[in-house]
Amino acid sequence: MPITSSAKKALRASQQKRVFNIRRKKAIDVTLLAFRKAVVAKDKSAAAKLMPELSQNLDKAAKTGFIKANAAARLKSRAAASLAKLA
Repeated sequence: MPITSSAKKALRASQQKRVFNIRRKKAIDVTLLAFRKAVVAKDKSAAAKLMPELSQNLDKAAKTGFIKANAAARLKSRAAASLAKLA
């Protein structure tokens, strides 16, 4: 357990960040899984509907530092390429 006041504050901040990070990760995982299922099922309309949501979630995660900017760009690029392949 933290002893100093700054360590207590750091613990509180860490717990709050953990909640936000879990929420952000779940949002990315759910949309990415749904997108990949749509691509495997060759459902272009469903995948096209999920693409903006996926991009938004990845951009928000990169903006807050949850994932690196290049990782978000790579995931978006691969998703767009797999969507284009369905055509």
